[in-house]
Amino acid sequence: MESTSGRNKAMGARPELELSDIFRQFKPWLKPLLKNESKVVADVMNCRTSVLGGHHLKCGDCEYEQFSYNSCRNRHCPKCQFLTQRKWVEARKSELLPVEYFHMVFTVPHELNQIIWSNKKNCFDILFRAMSETIKEVGEARLKAKLGFTAVLHTWSQTLNKHAHIHAIVPGGGLSFDGKKWIKAKPGYFLPIKILSKVFRGKYLSMLEKSFTKLKFESEVPELSKEAEFKNILKQASCKEWVVYAKAPFAGPERVLEYLGNYTHRIAISNYRIEALEDGCVIFRYKDRGDGNKSKLKRLPAEEFMRRFLSHVLPQKFVRIRHFGFLGSRLKKKNIATARACLGAPKNIEVIKDEDSKALLQRLVGVDITKCPCCKAGTLIEVAEILPHRNLRRRPRDTS
Repeated sequence: MESTSGRNKAMGARPELELSDIFRQFKPWLKPLLKNESKVVADVMNCRTSVLGGHHLKCGDCEYEQFSYNSCRNRHCPKCQFLTQRKWVEARKSELLPVEYFHMVFTVPHELNQIIWSNKKNCFDILFRAMSETIKEVGEARLKAKLGFTAVLHTWSQTLNKHAHIHAIVPGGGLSFDGKKWIKAKPGYFLPIKILSKVFRGKYLSMLEKSFTKLKFESEVPELSKEAEFKNILKQASCKEWVVYAKAPFAGPERVLEYLGNYTHRIAISNYRIEALEDGCVIFRYKDRGDGNKSKLKRLPAEEFMRRFLSHVLPQKFVRIRHFGFLGSRLKKKNIATARACLGAPKNIEVIKDEDSKALLQRLVGVDITKCPCCKAGTLIEVAEILPHRNLRRRPRDTS
């Protein structure tokens, strides 16, 4: 049976239940929040409401009118940044080379979760460093070439549990060290997985151990502040198989970019996956990786659902999309042009047009947001600006 949210998504309609509805109803259940978590909750609840202001629109042909409210633009909000995400995907597509691409994933074992989530910024930075140095080191040794890749940090599983891992999209080859030719990887094979896994594990644990004096631990896990216990956790993690895989995307690199794009400008869950609120519990859809990616329903108490979501709020100004190698330097455009010349492909990178939101939506999904939804002929015209509530409160009194 098709779910209600599934039908809504297919029709492009607004989901019947949103994350903001859950926060509005159950926010009092939350424990005291950190400053950045509190801001996320406030932004999500206020997004596209009169609190943030907006515009009063009327049709030029009929009597129809509507109020269009501003978005919060918070990167954790499920409703925001669709256009930013689409622009990012198109910009990355313009940089693709005519070679085989590989989708790589580097995962940290759950034994380290307490350390990582007590020190998000440091540990996520270490994750990026260990992953990038692993690809560079193994790639340069095997291919004798300088690689380039784009990586995106994910911190969640389908059920919103803590699951730190990085997705990367990597061209199958690289520029020679002298920058004069392109060196291809073997068709259908990039780099040896077992070696990548061992090198990645060694680098991450070594970097984490060296950072011990910089780490701080929550009151719930004070024992980790003791070096002996900290090293014991690292030892447990070192005995685990660290999950690293690299495979050529069957549908081409564009498909991987589309997949990554779903998560580059949003965190943890989309509104379309939220199915219902029943008896103080949130019911949402997830894909069961252990059962052939079958779509199933998960039921969580609202307090636990909110806690899991907020555990994925990123440190302020933390960059979770990064570019490395010949794609990460100030010479990226020059490097891509060089690679294309070596491959006999067009040299010029396609320039993405500087479109406004109206034109971009029209091109991408065929929706004209200026057309009147009532008469289908007239154009919506802005007749007044709706000021945000905070601006209204600060407006000086009329003393005349």
